[in-house]
Amino acid sequence: IHLKEANRHRNCCSFDDCKLTTEWLLSRTRHRPKIAIVCGSGLGLLADNVSNKQTFRYEDIPNFPVSTVPGHEGCLVFGQIKGKSCVFMQGRFHLYEGYSLCKGVYCMVSGPNFETIAEARMLHILGSDSVGMSTVPEVTVAKHCGLRVLGLSLITNKVSLDYSREEKVNHEEVLQISKMRAEMLQNVLLTFIARSHQVETINNSNCIYSNAV
Repeated sequence: IHLKEANRHRNCCSFDDCKLTTEWLLSRTRHRPKIAIVCGSGLGLLADNVSNKQTFRYEDIPNFPVSTVPGHEGCLVFGQIKGKSCVFMQGRFHLYEGYSLCKGVYCMVSGPNFETIAEARMLHILGSDSVGMSTVPEVTVAKHCGLRVLGLSLITNKVSLDYSREEKVNHEEVLQISKMRAEMLQNVLLTFIARSHQVETINNSNCIYSNAV
C-alpha cells in the first residue's frame, strides 16, 4: 500500500467519518459480531478457520485506516467460530505509522482550587487532555468490585496556558455550562440505558459515572 494512500486516511476520525464507515459495513454484511479480535504481526491466520467468511480490504472501506507494515494483511474479516459471530482485524495500526491514539487522557487533581497556569502547563506536558476533580476514585473502586465502567465527562471550559490572557476559570462558569448542556447529556444517558440490553455485561453489573470537568 502506498504511503500516499495511508496518509489519506490518517486524519479521518470524526464522528461523522466513523458513522459513515459503520453504515457502509452494516449495509454490506449480515454479520453482527459480538467478539472482535485484533491480529498482530503475522497472526492474520487466526481468521482462516472462520465459517461464512466475508472479507473487506481496509482500502475499500470509507474513512478506514490502512496498514503499511509487512505481516499485516489489511483486511476486516467477518465470520463465525463455534457458533459465535466474530470480526477479525488482519492488520493493526501503529503510532509510528503516523496514527494517533483517537482518545484523550483524563487527569484528576485534588482541588478544590482550579489549576494554575503553571500547573496546567505541567499537566499538558505530561500528556493530559482534560482535567477534573473526581471520577478516578469512583472508577478505581468500581473496577475493584468487578464492575464495567463508562465515564461521561462534559468539558465545560478551556484551560489557559498563557499568562497574558485574563480569563479566569470559576465554579459559576462550570455550573452555567453544565446547566446549558444538561439536557443533551441526559438524552445521551437515556439513550444508552435504553439500549443497554443489547450489550453483554460481565456478571450483569455495570456502573455509569458522569461529571463535569
